[in-house]
Amino acid sequence: MSVATGDHLVVVINPAASFGKNSGVGDQVLALLREAGYEADGVRAANYAALQTATRQAIGPTTRALVIVGGDGMVHLAVELCGEYSLPLGVIPTGTGNDLARHLGIPLGDVASAVADLVEGFAKVPIAIDRGVAKDSAGVSHPFACVLSAGFDAIVTERANRLRFPKGRHRYTIALLIELAQLRPRRYVLTIDGVEETGSYLLVAVANSQSFGGGMKVTPAASLQDGKLDVFTLAPLSRLAFLRIYPRVFRGLHVSDHRVSIRQASTVRVECEGVVAFADGEVVSALPIDVSVERGRLHVFAPRFGQPA
Repeated sequence: MSVATGDHLVVVINPAASFGKNSGVGDQVLALLREAGYEADGVRAANYAALQTATRQAIGPTTRALVIVGGDGMVHLAVELCGEYSLPLGVIPTGTGNDLARHLGIPLGDVASAVADLVEGFAKVPIAIDRGVAKDSAGVSHPFACVLSAGFDAIVTERANRLRFPKGRHRYTIALLIELAQLRPRRYVLTIDGVEETGSYLLVAVANSQSFGGGMKVTPAASLQDGKLDVFTLAPLSRLAFLRIYPRVFRGLHVSDHRVSIRQASTVRVECEGVVAFADGEVVSALPIDVSVERGRLHVFAPRFGQPA
C-alpha cells in the first residue's frame, strides 16, 4: 500500500490542539502538502463528534490516506476511521501529548519536518502496527492506539483535559497534584488471558504503546508490533512515595519499584466500581471493559520508526 503524488488526502485538523495555541498549523500543513503535489482537503469541525462525521463525508473512493493534525485525541478518532475505510494514517503532531508520534519517531515541535517525513513515507509501504480495542458493557468497540487508563491515572487525565494551562506534559503534573489529595487504592478484578485475579491498585493501565500523558513511559518495553498488550498495575503506596516514583516514569525507571507490575497479555478484562476508562486521552466507558489487541491492524507513515533516537 503506497500513496502516489496527486492522490487525494483527507487532512483532519483539530483547531483546539494545545488549546488553540496551534490553530494556524492546519493551514500550514495543507499548504505544504499541496506544494508537494498532493490533493489535500482539510476537515474542521466544532467538536469531536462533528469532526468524525465531517471526516466520513470527506473520505471518497480516491482517498488514499487520512492525515491528522493534532494530538492523541485526533489519533484516537483516526484509528477507528482508518480501520473502517482501510486507510493508512499520517500524523502531524500538534497536541499536548503526542505519544503515538513519540513512539513512531515523528518530529515534534517542527511542522515542516513532520510534513517532510510524511511525504517521504508516502513513497514507501506504510508500517503495520497493532491497535488496541476496548469493548464496553454494551458491546461497543472503541479502537485505540496508545494506552487505556483505568485508575487514578484516568482521573488525572480527566482533570488534565479540563485544564487550560500549562501546556504539554506539565498539565498532567498539575492535574496530578490537584487530584493527589483524593489518592486512594481501589479494588479491581482483572481477568488476564482468562485468569481472574482480585487486587487493590492505585493505577491500572492496558498499553499498546510505551507512553501516555506527554511522554510518561508507563510501559517502556511495550511494542507496537508484538501483538501483545502490556498490563500495568501500581500497588498501594503513600502520597509521598507516589511523588517520589512519579518523576521516574518519564524515563521508564519506575519499573524497578517492587510495587509496579507489568505483564503481557492478549486479552484483559478490567472491573472496578465507579471508574471511567480513557484511551488516547479520550473518554471511553465506565468499567467493566474488555481489552484486546489486533496485530498489524493499523498502517502508518513513519519512516523513522525503529531508528535510534
